[in-house]
Amino acid sequence: MHLSRALAAASAALLLAALMPQLAQAREIVGFSEAYSSGTVVVKTSERALYCVGRAGKQWTGTAYISGKQLRPAWSPPAEVKRDKPSLPNVIAGGSPGNPMGAAAMTLSGGGEYAIHGTNNPGSIGGFVSYGCIRMYNADVLDLYNRVGWGTTVVVTR
Repeated sequence: MHLSRALAAASAALLLAALMPQLAQAREIVGFSEAYSSGTVVVKTSERALYCVGRAGKQWTGTAYISGKQLRPAWSPPAEVKRDKPSLPNVIAGGSPGNPMGAAAMTLSGGGEYAIHGTNNPGSIGGFVSYGCIRMYNADVLDLYNRVGWGTTVVVTR
């Protein structure tokens, strides 16, 4: 009798798993045929994708460089964000659930208002919710954080 219940429970779990929507796979190795040098980070906003080229809300395009790397960074909303959301505090502590930077951030050259960062709100991934930053799952941003260094080229295209 117990074996029947166990089989029924296992069958139900497998069926439920098969019916659930599948999330994008993190850290996939994919083909990338465009001419960027190894180690360049390429963001394609039209694909909602970020590529780290290996060996073998508001959008912007251009070339930047990683100018800083922080784990569990505190966040101070830029002036434009504060104008739109004046109730935000001036600083949100790193690691706080309300901190939009997530597990890690890599700031980009050009004034420090843009970054590639994680998020504590995974449902926001792929949406137009940012003020120009590139938002990633925390596991993915930590993986990228460990793969790139200061000065890494970041190319943002549409």
